[in-house]
Amino acid sequence: MNMSFGLREENRALLQRVADMIRDEIMPLEEEYQAEIGKGDRWQYTDRQAEILEGLKAKAKAAGLWNIWLTDSEKGFGLTTVEYAYFAEEMGKTPLGAEVFNCSAPDTGNMEVFERYGTEKMKEQWLKPLLEGQIRSAYLMTEPDVASSDATNVSMSCVRDGDNYVLNGEKWWSSGAGDPRCKVYIVMVKTGGEDQPKHQRQSMIVVPVDAPGIEILRPMEVYGHDDAPHGHMHIRFTNVRVPAENILLGEGRGFEIAQGRLGPGRIHHCMRAIGQAESALEQMCKRSLQREAFGKKLAQLGANYDIIAECRMEIEMARLLCLKAAWYMDQGNARAAAPWISQIKVIAPQVALKVIDEAVQMFGAQGISQDTPLANAWTHVRTLRLADGPDAVHRRQVARAELRKYTQEKV
Repeated sequence: MNMSFGLREENRALLQRVADMIRDEIMPLEEEYQAEIGKGDRWQYTDRQAEILEGLKAKAKAAGLWNIWLTDSEKGFGLTTVEYAYFAEEMGKTPLGAEVFNCSAPDTGNMEVFERYGTEKMKEQWLKPLLEGQIRSAYLMTEPDVASSDATNVSMSCVRDGDNYVLNGEKWWSSGAGDPRCKVYIVMVKTGGEDQPKHQRQSMIVVPVDAPGIEILRPMEVYGHDDAPHGHMHIRFTNVRVPAENILLGEGRGFEIAQGRLGPGRIHHCMRAIGQAESALEQMCKRSLQREAFGKKLAQLGANYDIIAECRMEIEMARLLCLKAAWYMDQGNARAAAPWISQIKVIAPQVALKVIDEAVQMFGAQGISQDTPLANAWTHVRTLRLADGPDAVHRRQVARAELRKYTQEKV
């Protein structure tokens, strides 16, 4: 089997332009942008935040560095998933990277849903402004009262009533729903009863955020941080009426849509996590050469040579696994790609967490403070071991795929 993990020549210069903009224009503004959070209403962008973010987005768009995530699409650059991995890794090196190039989660996945499964009306109303970076969106799947890692448990009620569906229930960990620019939700709901096949009971429906009956109960905190103004919100739906035409593909098609959406989303997270690991290793190395203790550079003390070497090797291994999963995605067989996506979904956050943690050790107490980006990076990457499925679920998928090689029975 001939696998290629490289970039086509015409895309190397494009990658360099993205990397240069991240290093020269985005990273220098990162600290100032973060310092604005909490000035006034945490759930609104300050004038300076908006100026920084929208200014960088305008520069990226003017430079033609926009919607890079659109793989194999004439709207984008025609990148393969393998090629996009290199771009996503660069964007992962700064918290602002993905949004500046309009490559943020959960918008990329939602845009794919609108593109693949939406009506022309949805594409005009929601996809077009999302592609332009004018609005944000959220994906609502997880629920507080059921184990949502098994999506057949999703139970938000969605009942047909004439020309509408009526929604009742709660969702939480709705990432991006706190953003004042968030205008639309894609929601996983239950439409089928026990008489329906297990994987045909759920559907997806498009819900405007201003629909009457929607109440944001609270922002969920990640290790004590609310991630304002992006947020991961806990939301209640009480008799929310949505036009019947807003259901995607029809009742019972939720799992089909979810598999089309979650695969790319999961691997994009992994690509960016590798970028965060690279950034942490860079910070670790620079610190180890700048600081001295006991008459030596930190790099020369203890096991620091070994630690730096192990971090480098584990990043390289994770990157290669990520590229292999991306290659399988590019072959167009979602079933064949799934175990590889599950593998990297477990490995990438683990590797990134290890590297970030070792960087924290190199910085000492400063590493857990607000004076470096490492503490925020650690909490963000730690959530990836739960987002889009916890490690245990992905390990289960990998093991089942492995065991199928040796038995005809369902495992």
